[in-house]
Amino acid sequence: MQSGYTHLFIPGPTNVPEVVRQAMNVPQQDMRAPDFAAFTLPLFEGLKRVFKTTTGEVMMFPGSGTGAWEAAITNTLNPGDKVLMSRFGQFSHLWVKMAEMLGLDVICVDVPWGAGVPWKEYGRILGADKNDEIKAVFVTHNETATGVVSDVAAVRRVMDECFHDALLFVDGVSSVASVDFRMDEWGVDLAVTGSQKGLMMPAGLGILGVSQKAMAASKNARMRRAYFDFEDMVSINRSGYFPYTPPTPLLHGLRASLDLLEREGLENVFARHARLAEGVRRGVKAMGLELVAEHPSLMSDTVSAIRVPPEVDAREVLRIAYEELNASFGSGLARLAGKVFRIGHLGSFNEGMALTALGLAELALVKAGAKVPLGAGVAAASSYFAEGAQSGDLKIAAE
Repeated sequence: MQSGYTHLFIPGPTNVPEVVRQAMNVPQQDMRAPDFAAFTLPLFEGLKRVFKTTTGEVMMFPGSGTGAWEAAITNTLNPGDKVLMSRFGQFSHLWVKMAEMLGLDVICVDVPWGAGVPWKEYGRILGADKNDEIKAVFVTHNETATGVVSDVAAVRRVMDECFHDALLFVDGVSSVASVDFRMDEWGVDLAVTGSQKGLMMPAGLGILGVSQKAMAASKNARMRRAYFDFEDMVSINRSGYFPYTPPTPLLHGLRASLDLLEREGLENVFARHARLAEGVRRGVKAMGLELVAEHPSLMSDTVSAIRVPPEVDAREVLRIAYEELNASFGSGLARLAGKVFRIGHLGSFNEGMALTALGLAELALVKAGAKVPLGAGVAAASSYFAEGAQSGDLKIAAE
């Protein structure tokens, strides 16, 4: 018999702050009312600040990040277009799969799961594309399956060095509103996120940042689309309304979420995520375990993918945590199933939650047969948090 709270330590959906949850508890309202625009227009401006764009458009499609992926592709590309992608985790793999299903000609660079976007190889391929046959370059900013963050700015740099005119697509589902994202500065043309990660809401909104270059491309894109059409969405959004029924309770939750982010300050949000992630990493190291990320520079500040000892099945760790300890950790996906469990440390998250996650992970590991020193991870993270470490501290090198 279980009692008390169930602890949610997955990398999405994340914990919903009470103020956001209560903000969504509203009666249904008229989304065509004359005063509805006064409520919605500031939401678009708030999301622009989160994406760090002053020139782009922001759209909210009822759906998930996957729906926003599809909207980004179908509105800007044509069947048979050549695109450059890379695959180094389950979500980058799914993006490749979607592109192929939609009829794109995918140049896919496969790299080990634990590595990041191969921007140097991107540069070589783009440099050889003398006729600009490649129409788009795709970057998974934060690969949730492996806990790896990639360098979007480096991809933009190699594109510029090659004087390449391809569109730059970025999957920011598990990075936007949690780690620094600079749409305008990095020259991102299509940025995708969802409501259920750094925005601390339930799933239900697929959110897109779209550059003016991408908007221009949408005028000539011939892929079939209807519900996800940019022109319908933007033309009506500009007056504060939607071309179809919006999920108004989620919009109220978004208002509360944006208020929280702006009250804390985005740079402070990023610093908090970096500090909490480093505490978790130090705890993992003290347990004698390793992360999937190949190098400290690749370690994500939103999710840590942790390898279990060879004699332990990570699925058993997850089962014990859920059934006996009231805790949900992220599972290992695809080729990492049974080898990895994940701790999500993004969104509404603090030091106490990080220490609880590490303590319950230790207990579940020991119950599953791992020789982990109980308390070591919690102690290491506690020591780090007690130091008052700043976000600029270097990530510890993996041994």
